Amino acid sequence: MATSKSIRVGLIRCDLHGIYYGALMADHDPLILREKYGGAHFYHYTYYNDARRITVETVEGFEIVRVWDEDRKRAEIVSEILHGRPKVCDAFEQVSEDVDLVFIADCDLEGKDHLKLARPGLEKGVATFVDKPFAYTVADVQQMLALGRTHGAAVMSLSILRSLPEPGLFARRMDEIGGAHFGTIQGGGTHLAGLIHSVSLAQHIFGDGVERVQQMTSRNNATIHLDYGDRDDRPVQGVVINTQPGPPPHCAMYASAFGPKGRIHSPHFDDYLFPFGAAENLKKIRDMVHHGEAQAPEAEMIEAVAVAEASRMSDQRGGEAVQVREVIAGRG
Repeated sequence: MATSKSIRVGLIRCDLHGIYYGALMADHDPLILREKYGGAHFYHYTYYNDARRITVETVEGFEIVRVWDEDRKRAEIVSEILHGRPKVCDAFEQVSEDVDLVFIADCDLEGKDHLKLARPGLEKGVATFVDKPFAYTVADVQQMLALGRTHGAAVMSLSILRSLPEPGLFARRMDEIGGAHFGTIQGGGTHLAGLIHSVSLAQHIFGDGVERVQQMTSRNNATIHLDYGDRDDRPVQGVVINTQPGPPPHCAMYASAFGPKGRIHSPHFDDYLFPFGAAENLKKIRDMVHHGEAQAPEAEMIEAVAVAEASRMSDQRGGEAVQVREVIAGRG
């Protein structure tokens, strides 16, 4: 647990997500951010007549003290954006030295190296946040959780879509249609970096507890059916994730729900909202460090990766439905 006023953060991977979160938790130079990471600046600073006035919520209580990236130049740029305060480390193993939190960022990758990157900090007992996806496989997730338990280190992984406030508000509208009998999620992409957002959005709106996953097309991860079994508190006809609805504006995702009294369609969940979801994640991360335990259900974090892994298996088996519990048990 952090004992100082600010949580000392070691940042692994200085990609767009690294600085996207970093700019919400640490003082920074907005003009250098705009020059070097324009995408983060554009959605954080939407008073376009004032490039120095941040629009979105920031989260206090953090101090980024160490950064590392395979591309050292990128780590140096992030340190420069953060007024040169973080030390640029020569190896990712150094990031977990004398910190309260290791933050592993991941914008576009699939989490195949997350276990490797998380291991040094977890073995030192340092609380760890793993950006989405938690990992490429459930087996790697289980190893990280086991390391955390063994060494007394809280570990958590969340998609921005799981914490974004607007989907939660949309989920509260189900009574309007007599409860959701069927749902859809639109967007996110077939690559695991995007697919995990779609799965997390489905969990946020329709709930966890997916029993079976079936790949519905010959295109890898393009159309996926989530079957909740016979639960009366979940859509009886399941949820379909369409990951390729066409290029959306500002990375927008959408949801629809259908019930005996009608249907409802969500507004945009897009880049203009995503920073607020990131801020909610940071609040949960702050609480994790202070209280010494993850602020998200472990089963749900595992399930998100298991659903994605089950989709890959279903695709490999020609569209055969795959039991999520079997994937989690390592028998998929």
